[in-house]
Amino acid sequence: MRLCVFCGSNLGVRESYLAQTRAFGAQLLERGIELVYGGAHVGLMGALADVVLAGGGRVIGVIPEALQVREIAHSGLTELHVVSSMHERKALMASLSDGFVALPGGIGTLEELFEVWTWAQLGLHSKPCALLDIDGFFSGLVGFLNHATDQGFLKPKQREGLIVESDLKALLARITQVPEKGVP
Repeated sequence: MRLCVFCGSNLGVRESYLAQTRAFGAQLLERGIELVYGGAHVGLMGALADVVLAGGGRVIGVIPEALQVREIAHSGLTELHVVSSMHERKALMASLSDGFVALPGGIGTLEELFEVWTWAQLGLHSKPCALLDIDGFFSGLVGFLNHATDQGFLKPKQREGLIVESDLKALLARITQVPEKGVP
């Protein structure tokens, strides 16, 4: 199995973000799950890749040429795909992955997750999408999604299509056991 992980190119202000990202990487190793991610060596992205690589796991990075040129690309990956655009990056990451998980990050992290979650809602894929809510990082977002559901802008079935867990082992257990069916 391969999981695509979206997360920050920064470390954030809480030590728990880095600690839980590293623990997530250790769990990927323990379960034999390969990592697909944005290909950078910085922030939570780089820390996650380093943990998986240090444990002998496979890490596949996908980075746009413009970011590689800025020397952000991780040089020690199992595979590094350099693509021409962010659109191409997301499409390749999605095709290489069996599921998607967002860890703390900024607008890029959210944009990537929301795009693949939208694709699932449209029936373009049936891969699980999830948030690892480290120290309540995503609690405001989850509250908004629940509000959007209550207000009739998101169907309950669609909202249920996004797995949210604060415990990384529980999240991985759920995401690896999601039945193969799309979200209507």
